[in-house]
Amino acid sequence: MPGVLKRHRAYIADTTALVVFFTATGVINERFIAGMAWNEVAQARFIGALLMLPVGRPYGLWRDWMMAHASETRVSQLFWDSLALLSFQVPIYAGIIAFSGASGGGLVRGIIGAALMMILLGRPYGAFLNVVRHAFGLPPGNLKPMSLNT
Repeated sequence: MPGVLKRHRAYIADTTALVVFFTATGVINERFIAGMAWNEVAQARFIGALLMLPVGRPYGLWRDWMMAHASETRVSQLFWDSLALLSFQVPIYAGIIAFSGASGGGLVRGIIGAALMMILLGRPYGAFLNVVRHAFGLPPGNLKPMSLNT
């Protein structure tokens, strides 16, 4: 049973971190970079939160796998955290804002803005995720890959 409880805690920790961090940063991108109206931003954040529920833990596992390639240097940590976030989240985000009403130039700006944000926010989010995991009594995950069985 302890393995089941740890998996549940890992799901809750990874999902909580994703929802909290990217609800705040998503609002900034959608309103001020993509130029979406506030009602579109609200719809995007609602859809985003719903989509983050099933992808929070898979992203955490993806990040752990990517971070296993990183060395101890700050540059390497920055690179792999940013690459993990960029490669996993931008395609999902593009779908969210397209479904929420962004189109044409606003959609392109939103995707480019999200890509830039993911590059810039990769390491801060990785650090935030580790803090949340610690609060849930879990290891940071960037030291070795976590698996579904641990």
